[in-house]
Amino acid sequence: MKIRMINPNASAGMARLLDAAGQRVKAADTALEVIHLPASVASIEGAADGVQAAFHLLPAVARGQAEGVQGFVIACFDDTGLDAARELAEGPVIGIGEAAMHAASMLSVRYSVLTSLPRSIHIIERNMRAYGLDRRCARVHAADIPVLELERDPAHYQRLLALGRQILEQDRSECLVLGCAGMSQWARPLQDALGAPVIDGVQVALKWVESLVGLGLGTSKLLSYRAPLQKQS
Repeated sequence: MKIRMINPNASAGMARLLDAAGQRVKAADTALEVIHLPASVASIEGAADGVQAAFHLLPAVARGQAEGVQGFVIACFDDTGLDAARELAEGPVIGIGEAAMHAASMLSVRYSVLTSLPRSIHIIERNMRAYGLDRRCARVHAADIPVLELERDPAHYQRLLALGRQILEQDRSECLVLGCAGMSQWARPLQDALGAPVIDGVQVALKWVESLVGLGLGTSKLLSYRAPLQKQS
């Protein structure tokens, strides 16, 4: 099974973190490749970054499709370019934001999201409404830590732990969703410390792509996710 995880930003360090997270949980017969996009933005922090990243993401999906990749994970919690990527891929394409929020809704009645910067909150809330999962979410919170700082400084774990405790108590939530791919490395220690499910969308999305490919299921091409129409100039 050939799966490609795409980090839509330009950070090779972030791609290495994502690869480590994926290798810990992938099936033995899964050939997982994690790539980053060197020409993309350094990190995705807001709508303008997301549009620029999506521009570089789509050719990467098209290349993967041509190379026989059977499923894709879009490793940005904003689910950057997700619908467009599904138009280009035959196999399943799952964004880590959608995966994480669906998983949280299956494991708890009420969940909260902890993301990186406040400017990402409205994007996550908009996506949540589009997925029909907003009624299950108590609130989206921000740690006020830039994405690349999460990658570079392991000391931020203590801040995430303190915020996680506060969020679960104040929101009366039963599950914490990590709203940034850069937090993936801390999902298990946070879960052990908090005593509640802590959802890392990177690993959830990967396991779901594996399952869908294994079941012979791919992206529907009947209507909404048909390949883009060919146009004459």
